[in-house]
Parts: sequence; C-alpha cells; structure tokens
Amino acid sequence: MSLMNKRRFLPLFVTQLLGAFNDNLFKNAMVLFVVYGVYDDEKAEALFSAVATAIFIIPFFLMSAVAGQLADTRDKAAIIRVVKFCEILIMLVGGLGLVLAWIGFGINLIAIPLMMLALFAMGVHSTFFGPIKYAILPQHLEEDEVLGGTGLVEAGTYIAILLGTILAGVIEVEWAALGVVIVAVIGYFTGRQVPPAPPERVETSLDWHILRSSINLIKSTMHIRKLYLAIVSISFFWTIGAVLFIQFPPLAKNVLGADKEVASLFLAIFSVGIAIGSVAINRLLKGQVSARYAPASVIVMGLFVVVFFFVCRNWHLIGPGELYDIASFVKHPDAALLLLSLLGIAVSGGMFVVPLYAFLTTTVPKDQTARTVAANNIVNSGAMVLGSLIALGLSAAGVTIVNQLLLGAAMCLISAWMAWRLHKACDDAAPQVTS
Repeated sequence: MSLMNKRRFLPLFVTQLLGAFNDNLFKNAMVLFVVYGVYDDEKAEALFSAVATAIFIIPFFLMSAVAGQLADTRDKAAIIRVVKFCEILIMLVGGLGLVLAWIGFGINLIAIPLMMLALFAMGVHSTFFGPIKYAILPQHLEEDEVLGGTGLVEAGTYIAILLGTILAGVIEVEWAALGVVIVAVIGYFTGRQVPPAPPERVETSLDWHILRSSINLIKSTMHIRKLYLAIVSISFFWTIGAVLFIQFPPLAKNVLGADKEVASLFLAIFSVGIAIGSVAINRLLKGQVSARYAPASVIVMGLFVVVFFFVCRNWHLIGPGELYDIASFVKHPDAALLLLSLLGIAVSGGMFVVPLYAFLTTTVPKDQTARTVAANNIVNSGAMVLGSLIALGLSAAGVTIVNQLLLGAAMCLISAWMAWRLHKACDDAAPQVTS
C-alpha cells in the first residue's frame, strides 16, 4: 500500500523535504559564495567549510535531550507547527545576510556573522524537528510500514538536499535569499496538515539542564545493546560523512580545478545516491528491520572512497587559475570514473544507514522513540563535530584534502565491524521473539 497518498504520512514527508531543501539551499549558497567569492586560499576555505558544518551541528549536541523529552511528552504535530513558524523568522535573518553579501556590504563584519547566526538557528530548528520526523512514524504507520516510511523520509531528505544543492550552485545569491524565505512559508503551511500525534504518556515537567539531561538520556538508551550498536554504527557513518562534505567544495576547486557548479554537482550526486540506497535497501529487506546487509554495504562504501581517492590524486588540471565548468569537466577522461565512484559511495552509504535508523524507532516503546532518536542525534552530532575537528587538525598539520579521504575509507572498516556485531546481536535474540 502506498504511503504517499495518505495524510498520516504525506504532510510530514513534504514538510521534512522542504526543511531539508531549505537547509541546503541556504548553507550551500553561503558556503559557495564565501569559498568562491571571498577567500582564495585552500586552508581558509577548508576552515570556513568546517566551521560552518560545526556551527550547524552543535545545537544537536546541546539540545537534543530537551528536544527528545519534548517530542515524547507533547503533541508532535503541535511542535512541528511551532518549529516551522520559527523557520520563517530564521530565514529572514539568513536571507538578509545573503543580500548584504550580494551587495558587498560588510561581508566579514555583518553579512557572514548574520549567515552564521541563521545557520546556528537552523541547527536548533533541525534539532527539535529531527526526533519527530522518525518518532512519529511508528505512531502513524503500521509495523510493517515503518522501514518503508523511514526509507522514504531518508530518500526524500536527500532528494531535497540534491535540489537545494543544485539550486544553490546555479542561481545568484540574491535569489537564494528570496527562495529560503518562500520555502519556509510553504513549509509552515504543510506542517499544519500533519495529523495530531499526542504523546503516549503525559509528563508535565522537562529537565532543562542541558548536560544532565543529555547524560541521563544517553545512559538510559545506550545500555540496550542493539541501540548501542546501531547508534555507534550510525555515528561512525556520519563522522565519515562530515569529513567528506567538508572537503567537497575546497576539493572541487583546489584539487580538481572545478567551479562552484561542479562542486554542487558532487553534492547532488551524493544526495541522489543516498536516496537510491535508501529505497533499494527497503526493497531488499522487504520491510523487515535487519542489519544483515549493513556490513557489506559500508565495506563497499570504503572501496568506492579508495577509488575516488586514486582518481583525485591522479587528476590533471587545465592550468593555473583556470576552472572547469560542468561542460568541460564531464569531458575530462577521468570524470566518469570519479562521478561513478562518488555515486557508489552514496548508494552503499544509504543502504547502510537506513535500516539502522529503523532500529531506533522499533526497538523501544512508542513513548520513548523520540528520546531514542534524540540520544542518537547527540552521539551523532558529537561524532560529526569530531569529524570536523579531525579535518581541521589534518589540514593544519599539512595533510592534503585528497589524503584525508583515506581516513574515511579506514573508518568504514570500523562501521562494518559495529554493524556486523549488531546483526549478530539481532540473530542471537531472534529465537526469543519468534513463535
């Protein structure tokens, strides 16, 4: 039965899609403008890209515990309406920063700080929306629909990332400023169509102490072996993802000699691949929540990263100061292999991570799903910040962007080991839950 024509799924799907689109339209418009229009130094560009990533991620680390409590003890649909209204205000600030950058007014003193402020606020927005988008699925969907719904949300998210990334690379920054505000308004109205999702149990008090609530949440979640293994596996995946995403714009410009449209093409292909992998794994598993394909998927991902590394290392540039546009880039003799390896990284990554997210929402009772996703977000965000710091540290130590790709390939082995342990743990527990 298709979920896309059901009100219990479609409004949430569209709202999430619009939010992911807006995040990436804004962030990529900002990063590409600064990398290609402000700085002219590989280390400075890598530093800005890493700082922007860290600023977006930090709210997940700080506020996920509160967000999880809120989503499990309040109507999730009501929270969505509040969060999406705040997105309109945030994008007004971010749009102003983009406009000021466009006209060249106070780029370093006003425009970039305004954009960074909006980026941080969008991180807060996503922190409070994130637990809901997964935790609401077991509440609105049947048990055999949860994996399919999770895959569709993940695929839709990356299609939205694709569209936002492409658009950021091809339109002028002033149009991006207008676009983020319009999309935020549309997202608010679609969010209002999400059916009520009252809490499974009512709690009136929240622990607003960020550190204490985060520690308690992680302790209450990570002692469950399957959740521990799933969360650690996902976290290693996103550490790899953080390193790759940070490096894409400066790698495209400085290693491959490509313009910002090509940088957007890289991010777009990555997004398409994740979406393909998200749908493919649901077909393979036929709706069953299982990690049996996860170890092989992430090993294949690591092999594609190695191929990507070798192609980048042997890439030939046009000449000093010249950049490939998309038309000339795709004619490069190594372009096909480069893009294919990038697509392979993403497809195998999507096949790896989607079943693990489904574990988070099907292993615990429905009144704890949002907090479980929030605990995952805390650990994931910490891992992604660590990935950003590793990338910064390696750049500061003089390790080239190309050589940093090998770190991602090595970390795939750790993710494969953790996923294998998760699959084995599920197999060991299977006789206890089958009739």
